[in-house]
Amino acid sequence: MEMQADVLIVGGGLNGPALALALAQAGLSVAVIDARPAPHRAEAGFDGRAYALAIASKRLLQAIGVWRSVEAQVQPILRIKTSDGRPGQGPAPFFLTFDADEIEEGPMGYMLEDRFLYAAFLQAMRTTDGITLLSGEKVEAQEVTAAGVSVRLASGKTLTGRLLVGCDGRGSGVAERAGIRRLGWGYGQTALVTAVHHEKPHEGTAYQYFMPSGPLAILPLPGGHHSSIVWSETEAVATEIQALDDAGYLEALKPRFGGFLGDLSLAGERFTYPLSLSLAERFVEERVALVGDAAHGVHPIAGQGLNLGLRDVGALAEVVVNAARRGEDIGSAVPLGEYQRWRRFDATALALGMDAVNRIFSNDNPVMRLGRDLGMGVVNALPALRRRFIRQAAGLEGELPRLLTGRKL
Repeated sequence: MEMQADVLIVGGGLNGPALALALAQAGLSVAVIDARPAPHRAEAGFDGRAYALAIASKRLLQAIGVWRSVEAQVQPILRIKTSDGRPGQGPAPFFLTFDADEIEEGPMGYMLEDRFLYAAFLQAMRTTDGITLLSGEKVEAQEVTAAGVSVRLASGKTLTGRLLVGCDGRGSGVAERAGIRRLGWGYGQTALVTAVHHEKPHEGTAYQYFMPSGPLAILPLPGGHHSSIVWSETEAVATEIQALDDAGYLEALKPRFGGFLGDLSLAGERFTYPLSLSLAERFVEERVALVGDAAHGVHPIAGQGLNLGLRDVGALAEVVVNAARRGEDIGSAVPLGEYQRWRRFDATALALGMDAVNRIFSNDNPVMRLGRDLGMGVVNALPALRRRFIRQAAGLEGELPRLLTGRKL
């Protein structure tokens, strides 16, 4: 059985559907190949997994028609408080506070649960002309020719197109089959992810504590009394904590969390994932492009992983659609080269920047601790510098693709 589409996208997580919608709405035909069964993830209950969406990411979701489906489930981020910390001691005296009132665009970002965002993408793909979703299908091989690209699925189906896009994560099979190597290293850290219910309201404030073993992020969820936790520990300690029962896990979390939000209880499932830096040596190959974690896997220290991926989506969709409208081959070196020039430096610089921040803050060296605390205090005292940091984190700086400014292609 053979099927044809303009663009073949491998990976149906979040970046893949976003790219499919952007391209299909501009008149291209798209096939999305997802190894996981789609309905299971869309029908999941509350588990605490959530994303911090930058303002630019919200605008992309608005432009492709997904935001209206999730708007009722988001929690605006109104403040971000950052500080050094030690378990049981609370935040350091020098801290950094960002406030939404310092920019004109409103909230600095939005927290949104994975289950709601994925369900909205799935529904949009099912109702958008030009998108074919192949769920529960695995790619076994790919072949590039001068005229196009084809993939063979484990089910025996063959798909052909003009461009193949890997949205299939850090272990991207698309990248490996295309001969694209990866650079990177592990951090010796594991992220523990869960959700908590707390007695006092969070008031839309996100907290980032830099502990000696790694950062702890406390991210507000809708309703005022739930927060998502992304808690980095050394691999050995994280393994011990994850093996505890819920009561023991909570007792390990409490001295790191502190008592500023009152009594705590676990409210979601518990997940772990190893932390590492992973960068593809290049983002494109002949008739192949990489997007999101397939191109760059970053430390979650600033919650920028999905936002970086959506910037890739906006850039790739724009160059591909522009090429199609000019009558050019959308899989040729011209649009793909433009995509790589647009995204590779930005993504690599941010990945390495997060790497440096993690290395500077994930230690208890007294000299470095004093230096970074004073640095945060200086930035906190300079409104213009603070505003620049806010705008950068919100995705409002640099050469933005049209979709990330809220404009359709």
